[in-house]
Amino acid sequence: MKLARKCPHSAHIYLSIYVILVCSYLSIYLFNFSLFISTYVYIYLIFVCSYLSIYLSISFQPAHIYLSIYLSIYLSIYLILSAHIYLSIYLSNFSLLISIYLSIYLSIYLILVCSYLSIYLSIYLILVCSYLSIYLSNFSLLISIYLSIYLSIYLSIYLSIYTFNFSLLISTYVYIYFISVCSYLSIYLSIYLSIYLSNFSLLISIYLSIYLSIYLSI
Repeated sequence: MKLARKCPHSAHIYLSIYVILVCSYLSIYLFNFSLFISTYVYIYLIFVCSYLSIYLSISFQPAHIYLSIYLSIYLSIYLILSAHIYLSIYLSNFSLLISIYLSIYLSIYLILVCSYLSIYLSIYLILVCSYLSIYLSNFSLLISIYLSIYLSIYLSIYLSIYTFNFSLLISTYVYIYFISVCSYLSIYLSIYLSIYLSNFSLLISIYLSIYLSIYLSI
């Protein structure tokens, strides 16, 4: 949204600078055009007045030749100066009005265009941001689901392998311990029984020998 606010502002600045440059160029162009037109009209009026002076000098009698020349020169100078002043004022005012009108028209047009572009860009950026937020939320949801499934499968496999190895280790350890205990007990019992049986057989043999000796003595 900050980008959407900055872009129309910079666009307004650039467009206003462009309008100022265009209006300056148009005013300079119209001033040069008015100067060219006034110069052209000035030269044209010189030719016209010269033609009129020559025509009047030829048409009048020789007695009035000086009066006709004087009147023609006076009229030509008066007409040339008045026409030049009028045309310069008129064309300068016309160029000024045209430049003001064009600047106002272009500024209004560019303001409307900039407003339309800012509205369009803001709507476009809002839609893009909404789409990106929805896309990122769906993407994050998909990633979380994928990670949860992956982690659950990985943990289940890891725990099953770990429990299997642990149970195998415990069972092996218990088996070895049980075998060692049983072997120890069997050795102990065999030694104990051998000692016990040897003592018992010794006692029996002693008892029998005594009994037989007594019996034989009788």
